[in-house]
Amino acid sequence: MPGAGTIVRVMTVRRALLLCGVLSSLLYVAMNVIVPARWPAYSSVSQTVSELSAIGAPTRSLWAPLAYLYTALVAAFAWGVWRSADGSRPLRIVGALLGVYAALGLLWPLAPMHQRAVLAAGGGTMSDTMHLALGGVTVLLMLMTIGFGAAAFGRVFRVYSIATIVVLLVFGLLTAVGAPAVSANQPTPLIGVWERINISVFLLWVVIVAMNLPRDTASAG
Repeated sequence: MPGAGTIVRVMTVRRALLLCGVLSSLLYVAMNVIVPARWPAYSSVSQTVSELSAIGAPTRSLWAPLAYLYTALVAAFAWGVWRSADGSRPLRIVGALLGVYAALGLLWPLAPMHQRAVLAAGGGTMSDTMHLALGGVTVLLMLMTIGFGAAAFGRVFRVYSIATIVVLLVFGLLTAVGAPAVSANQPTPLIGVWERINISVFLLWVVIVAMNLPRDTASAG
């Protein structure tokens, strides 16, 4: 049986890993405030997040290292969730899915989109196709993560998770409907709002999970 000191160390490491979930969400929010400020012509209301890291965008060099830091924090959080599962199969699956979500973060810089004018002129490449595919897989992972997470806690959290999934589906559809206008370099008045609502509800869900796990797994070894 592990000694008290070992248990304390294990719990301290676990809490630190779970804290990375909170930090990852806060970092992503900060990224969407700091990075657009470096591009005066950019509109967070009418432009997508991906355009901040588009090929030729003046913010690409700033977004990339911050995105890698976000990925590292999510990976640490995923490991913390896995270690906190304590026999809970749904929670273990949540940890695994978050790990896959973090791994995808390593692929995003390899598949950037082109700027709207380039796409409208027919300058799109395989990179743009891969970018769209990664976006679809990422949304699917978000939905699956929240779905399995809904079964890991009590009824209140389950209802909250279902509501989060509904928001993701609704605003994900709105974002998808407006996506063709991006490639055509046509106006997309609220696409940035729809996409950021989608991202924000997932970031909030991660924070709530991170804050609840230490309390629900305090006795785990």
